[in-house]
Amino acid sequence: MKKTFIATLLCMMHCALCMAQSDTLMVRINGMRCAECGHKVKNVLRKNPGVGALEFNYERRTAKIAYDAQKTCPDTIYSMLARTGRYAAKPYNPKERIGRGMGQRIADMHCQKCADRIIASLSKLNGVDSLAPHLDKSYMFIRYDANRVSRDDIREIINKLGYTPCNYYSSPKVEYGYYLLPAEQANEDTAESILALDGVEDVNVNTKRHTLAVTFFNDETNAQKLLDEIHRQGIKAEVPKPHVCEEEEN
Repeated sequence: MKKTFIATLLCMMHCALCMAQSDTLMVRINGMRCAECGHKVKNVLRKNPGVGALEFNYERRTAKIAYDAQKTCPDTIYSMLARTGRYAAKPYNPKERIGRGMGQRIADMHCQKCADRIIASLSKLNGVDSLAPHLDKSYMFIRYDANRVSRDDIREIINKLGYTPCNYYSSPKVEYGYYLLPAEQANEDTAESILALDGVEDVNVNTKRHTLAVTFFNDETNAQKLLDEIHRQGIKAEVPKPHVCEEEEN
């Protein structure tokens, strides 16, 4: 009986020690804006033997850092990041407003009624601050709080309405493709295949509408070359006929 008690006690002490050694620190790194930045942050923190797994959220610019409390501490981690200058960190505050803005090109947003439909749905999302449609260039600029809603949440709503958004940029080096897909190819596998092509920056497949939207760099590819590459992937994408908006006529 005594041996059993001692074994149980030792087990409990071991578990308590493991818990004490394993902890997580969530920080905001305002200068960390992309995967390349995340790679640099990771290289800095990997020099600390007490730092374990790292998870990044570039939209909120946060890092979730697992660490061994027996080997390091939050002050040491903050100090290491502060020495980089750009990647200095502060504690993450889930109540803080993290303002973000994004442009989404929506080739199938043909008229004001389409824009109004999108605005009506997105306005219901907690965290969406403002919506500015630009019908002449088929895009909408969206301001939002990344601590309350994400880019993916917003895109999902637009997709469910039957539209096909992709990233919009004002740069002359950026162009867009919009295609029809066979129903059986309107899926994530198609999106991943096209995203791997040279020059492609963003891909979105609307599984409801069977459409594909692509953002690409024209100094790396062009519209015809991109379509040829898509076909070589076995994806039967077609350029749609010019749209005649019945809603606008009515």
